[in-house]
Amino acid sequence: MKLKGIVPRTWRLLKKIFIVLFIAQLLYIVLLRWVNPPVTITMISSWFSLWGTDKSLQKDWVDMEEISQHARLAVIASEDQLFPDHNGFDFKSIEKAMKHNRKSKNMRGASTISQQVAKNVFLWQHGGWFRKGLEVYFTFMIEHIWGKRRILEMYLNVAEMGEGIFGIEAAAQNYYHKPAGRLNREEAAMIAACLPNPIKYTVVPPARITVWRQRRILLQMRNIAPDPDIAELVTDPKPASGKEKP
Repeated sequence: MKLKGIVPRTWRLLKKIFIVLFIAQLLYIVLLRWVNPPVTITMISSWFSLWGTDKSLQKDWVDMEEISQHARLAVIASEDQLFPDHNGFDFKSIEKAMKHNRKSKNMRGASTISQQVAKNVFLWQHGGWFRKGLEVYFTFMIEHIWGKRRILEMYLNVAEMGEGIFGIEAAAQNYYHKPAGRLNREEAAMIAACLPNPIKYTVVPPARITVWRQRRILLQMRNIAPDPDIAELVTDPKPASGKEKP
């Protein structure tokens, strides 16, 4: 009799915990539409990996208006050229990656910028199907709650761009000793070139593969720049009066 009473109580308790956690994470997603995350699980993990070395965690949030338009364009050209057009998932690229991975030992990813933000902000690196399932959920939510511009701004601030270096501002200061708003095309493309593997694809000194990727990114930047949807994300909206900001 006691066992029969414990099972329903345990189930009700678990259900309450699930509801509380669901509401809490939903509120957190909505909050991040306007509030910048103080830290991410990936940053914490990186901090632990740097423990005992002469390196330290570097991060410095900057708003979209303080980021070079070249940097915005470079990460789109590098990571997700269909970013303005999809709803968070590039199914054609996913299908191609799955076919490639079945035949090759060199695994290829197909994560969009939205998926990378979902993973970097809410989840952890690596992991199996459970984490992938959560990634799909968070990607869906930020696409509908944040919008593309906020997702791109978040990506430019939380992506790892070197060992312990998070965000475009920290990367610009560390590599070129200037703020992110003053990065030129070549510098922005070089930083974007490290994104698939920021530990291996070093920026300073530049690894050969980083230089090779930079050249490709510069070409793609020229190709996609005329796209009106990309241009809308890359450029800042003008004031309502139609006059330029002072």
